[in-house]
This record gives sequence, structure tokens and C-alpha cells, in this order.
Amino acid sequence: MSWLIALVLIVLAFIGVPLFAIIALATLAGYYFSDIDFSIIAIELYRIADTPMLVALPLFVIAGYVLAESKASERVVALSHALLGWLPHGLAIIALLSCAFFTAFTGASGATIVALGALLYPALQSVGYSQRTSLGLVTSGGSLGLLLIPSLPLILYGVLVQQMDMGPSFSLNQLFLAGIFPTLIMIALLACWVVWSNRKLKFETHAFDWKQARAALWASRWEIPLPFVVLGGIYGGWFAISDMAAVTALYVLIVEVLLYREIKVKQLPGILQEAAIMIGAIILILGVSLAFSNLIIDNEIPDQLLGWIQEYVDSALGFLLLLNIALLLLGAILDIFSALVIVVPLILPVALSFNIHPIHLGIIFLANLQIGYLTPPVGMNLFISSYRFKQPITKVVRSVIPYTLVLLLALALITYVPWLSMWFLTE
Repeated sequence: MSWLIALVLIVLAFIGVPLFAIIALATLAGYYFSDIDFSIIAIELYRIADTPMLVALPLFVIAGYVLAESKASERVVALSHALLGWLPHGLAIIALLSCAFFTAFTGASGATIVALGALLYPALQSVGYSQRTSLGLVTSGGSLGLLLIPSLPLILYGVLVQQMDMGPSFSLNQLFLAGIFPTLIMIALLACWVVWSNRKLKFETHAFDWKQARAALWASRWEIPLPFVVLGGIYGGWFAISDMAAVTALYVLIVEVLLYREIKVKQLPGILQEAAIMIGAIILILGVSLAFSNLIIDNEIPDQLLGWIQEYVDSALGFLLLLNIALLLLGAILDIFSALVIVVPLILPVALSFNIHPIHLGIIFLANLQIGYLTPPVGMNLFISSYRFKQPITKVVRSVIPYTLVLLLALALITYVPWLSMWFLTE
């Protein structure tokens, strides 16, 4: 019977049934055959909705949707170009930094490619980079920023693990700190690759233009404070994460609607509706996935998985290698939200048995899935980039290969040097 249920669920997934519905059906079937009361599912939905930190999620989503609809992307690129454009390869560095910033705040890698790609892709070619280099840089850069505050997958991982109540406790603030160095390493290694692979290019450098810099600073005068408000508010101890999310959403609405006036009041209902659809889907997925997590724990599936792994792996280093291989394969066939809600409940108990901290595990997990944006067959960035720049998907895949290899090197450093993610706990 179990194989028949699994087959039905796979068929439903292939015909496009929403993820939460598939997880809910799997959970209902599991509860039925395990004689577990269905009311547990309702309890889990209530528990996730009653989580104080979950308030931060919809507010950050709203802020991201508003930013994506405004001309903030143009101002970010113009400001970066004014400050760093005088450097050789400065535009490539600008592209990576801008993508990381925009992805962190919008929470959507695809939105970064769509919004910034129109500016960066032709600009990179205009200064001498090949079409292949430009395409690969923008496509791979779109996945940067998922480890930075207020990234949606980072918040989801934190909420999911805290609801499981396993292992050492941690705060979302600590999880945000953990993503800083890994992201900087990814950006630095990608920048080094671009510089080295294009070392023969001759650039027409120009002196730093104070007038241009002042104009760009003035144009971005209302958005420049945003990251400082968020970081300062959280790490300065002035706001809890949910309070900071409310401040961020309000600040973005005031700036984009009232000060810049790029978003009309009549557009807000449509933007909020799109954000609400995303928020509702996430809460439903989290609720049913937590109920599913209880099911797999009650059936001792993590214990069975741990026993199987311990037959072949006897060290944390070996487990981390196996984990990376598995996550890279999963990232190639699952989107990041599906992987989070399905895989985290399985691997967290196993990781804890090898004394791997949940924070370090989260950074490894998301770094792998970040690379998954660039790997076929489900690499979302590949298809978005192909559509956005009107290039064959095979050409996009070839363009990102060297950048993917560089990100794999960064992943190895993040995995085997825990200090990069845990430095604030070792002081």
C-alpha cells in the first residue's frame, strides 16, 4: 500500500499539484496508517501561526515585493558604479555586490536576475566582457544573498528548526550573523575568478568622479539607510526580529510610495495580494511539514537513517561530505522551499549526532541549495536567465559552469571551516 501512495504522490507532483497539498496528503496517509489523530495537523498549523518570530516573515516579504516593484535596483547599480566603477573590473564587483544586496532584501533570486539583469548584462558587455562571461556572472550572481538578513529561506530554516526543538538553542539574530562571512567568501572568490579569467582585457579606467558619486548618493539617500536600520536595529538590541520586520516594511512603504512616489497607492493592493499568496503558501507548507516531521520522528525514520549512515560513515567529516553530495543532488531536482521542509527534519537529528551545530548545518544547507539554483534540471536561475536574456538554455548552462565550480570551492570552505559560520560563538 505504501508504494502505491508514494506513486500517487509522485504523479501528483509531476502534474503540478501544489507542494503543501502533496505533503498534506502524505501526512494524512501516514497518520491514518499509524493510527494518529488527525487533530495533530490542526494543532501544528495553529502552533506555526502562533510563533512570534513568524510575524517577521510576511513583513519582510511585503518589503521585498515593494522594493522589487520600485526602481531601487537602478539606484543600487548606479550608486555602486559611482563608488567602484573607476576600478578595473569594478563593474563585475558591482554586479556581485548589487545582486547579493537585492536578493537578500527581495528574498527572490529570480527577481534579482529580472530586475538587475536588464542593467548589468548589457553594461558588462559594453566595458569589454564577453557575452558568455556577462551571462554567467549575472545568472550566478542572482543566487547570492540567500545567507544574508533578511533572506526568506534563512528565516524559514530558523523557524523550522526552532519548532522542532532539537539540539542547542539559537536565535535568528545568530543565524543572520552566521551568513556574513560565507557570503563574503562567495563574492570574493567569484570576483577573483572574473578578474583572473579576464586578465587580458584592457579597460579604460577613469578617475573617481566626486560629482557623479554625490549625485548617486543623493538619488539613493532614502534607501542607503535601509541596511543600517535593519542591522543596527537588530544587533544594537533596539528591536526584536519581528519588530525590525515591521519597521523595515513601514520604512520601505514610506520611501517608495510617499518619498520617491514610484509606486502608486492604487498599486499597493495588487502588490500586497501577490505577497499574501506567497505568505499563505509558506505558512501552509510549514504547518503541514511540521505535522509530517512528527510523523517521520514517531516512525523513527531519522534513527533508521542514522543507523544506515553510521554503517558507512564514522566521522563528522565523512558525514559532511555525504551531506554535501546529497544536498547538491537534491538541489538539482527540488526548489529551495521544498528541500527545506522535506529534508531538514530528516537530517537535523543525524547532524546533531555528529555534534554539528544547527547554525552551521543551516549555512551548509542553504549554501548547497544556493548552488542548486544553477544546476539542471530544475535550476531556476538557468530558466529565468534564458527567458530574460533570450538565450538558449544550453548556452546559459555552459556560461555558469566555471562560476558553479568556484561556488563549490566556497562550499568546501564553509563546510570544513566551521569558524566561518560560528565565529560569534567562539569569542
